[in-house]
Amino acid sequence: QVQLVESGGGLVQAGGSLTLSCAASGINFSNNVMGWYRQAPGKQRELVARITSGGFTNYADSVRSRFTISRDNAKNMVYLRMNGLKPEDTAVYYCTAVRPGANYWGQGTQVTVSS
Repeated sequence: QVQLVESGGGLVQAGGSLTLSCAASGINFSNNVMGWYRQAPGKQRELVARITSGGFTNYADSVRSRFTISRDNAKNMVYLRMNGLKPEDTAVYYCTAVRPGANYWGQGTQVTVSS
């Protein structure tokens, strides 16, 4: 059974930092591109960042230079370090695992940034 379990969300003031973690199980972790998406109220889910097994990354323009995605293939973990948080970063953040023919999602973790 595939499980992606996010943690680390919470309430933070604008300008603050949070680190989200995602623990993956039930998948061959190294075969998956891992990513973070987010969905704000009333908006579509959007890609935040993703990382290949080899460490290649890409980011949404809105978070580039503020957020950093990383992964630990030995621990089946993926992280999202978020600095300089803004109220517009408020959303539910979802961990994803993607490989050809399969796409898995976690349950999400709420991030709220107060102004």
